[in-house]
Amino acid sequence: MQFDLSDDQRAVYDAAFRYAEAELHPLFAKMDDDDWYPPHLIEKLGADGYCGLTAPPELGGAGMDLMAAGLVGEAFGYWNLNAAFIWGPHENLCLNNILRNGSEDQIARYIPDLCAGRKIGALGLTEPGAGSDALGSMALKAVRDGDDYVLNGRKMFISNGPVADLVLTYAKTAPERGAKGISAFLVETATQGFSVAQTLTKMGWRGCPTGELVFDDVRVPARNLLGAENGGVGIVMSGLDIERAFLGLPYIGAAQRCLDLSLEYAATRKQFGRPIGRFQMVQAMLAEMYTQIEAARTYSYRALAACDALARGEGGRGEIHKLCAASCLFGADMIAFVTDRAVQIHGGSGFVWETEVNRHYRNARIASLGGGTNEVRKLIIAEELFRRRGLSLR
Repeated sequence: MQFDLSDDQRAVYDAAFRYAEAELHPLFAKMDDDDWYPPHLIEKLGADGYCGLTAPPELGGAGMDLMAAGLVGEAFGYWNLNAAFIWGPHENLCLNNILRNGSEDQIARYIPDLCAGRKIGALGLTEPGAGSDALGSMALKAVRDGDDYVLNGRKMFISNGPVADLVLTYAKTAPERGAKGISAFLVETATQGFSVAQTLTKMGWRGCPTGELVFDDVRVPARNLLGAENGGVGIVMSGLDIERAFLGLPYIGAAQRCLDLSLEYAATRKQFGRPIGRFQMVQAMLAEMYTQIEAARTYSYRALAACDALARGEGGRGEIHKLCAASCLFGADMIAFVTDRAVQIHGGSGFVWETEVNRHYRNARIASLGGGTNEVRKLIIAEELFRRRGLSLR
């Protein structure tokens, strides 16, 4: 059992930390204040070697494992969580999903451009009427027509959707089969019939384009079917496990940033003639923040390391399903707690929109909703606990 980073992992984190401080942190305020999307962000990250971290070098990637890529996400989250959540959906939800599930042809056609940042990736699962019940309530349909599938419907709350060149999209190919009638497709957004209905204005993750996508008789070549027809549920569920583990790491970074800012503030802000860090109640808040962060970090590292051991097609149930849901649940509670205490320690200045802890406080709210709500995560954990013990609830 390993309870600390290796020298190589520490080097990956340190390099990404220095890079994010220089390149990403200067963008943070403008992104949040103006809801500004840096148009060349993914292109620059690709050129600088930070896209395609899990892709093999012969495709333009870095050949890293998920754990190392997650450490990059943690460093990015420390300096600019908003930028991390443009990079994360591109890097993990789209690019890594194609690597895990794509054919040789699909990988050859799309991975090099995604690694280089020449194309931006997204994943389309949620719909206007399908959130927590994303599989059962899915309405987007794909009908086979010769050498193509024709897609009709909408996707909602899609990160990177308004700016993506490629969307890994799920659609019903056999609606009568429910969740077992879902297929995955690689949809190029330049295809006729695809459009962005709206770009959403959010309280957090500002500057991260999130939108509603429209598929109006979008013709997708059959060779862009990812995996087998009606086999999309396995891709969805294994992808969600990895997503929950991977995207928890940027929040670890953001929480650490809030603790560091709070420590600095508590050491310099004086009331009643002494630094507020001298007061036991402030010290207690700082100690609790540290404890929660360290526990969440250990949990997240364990979950992501377990995802590295997943074979193609695995995930979506069993121990890994429970572990990833639990680490995500704990991490969401942690970031809510830490950002709340950071604002409390900063007092009135923490309530001001432009302060960095306020930006993190608003960003934290999505952690209990994205990638499955906290309520869904609890259901997953409980169901797997019953299943492991051979107990039926039918």
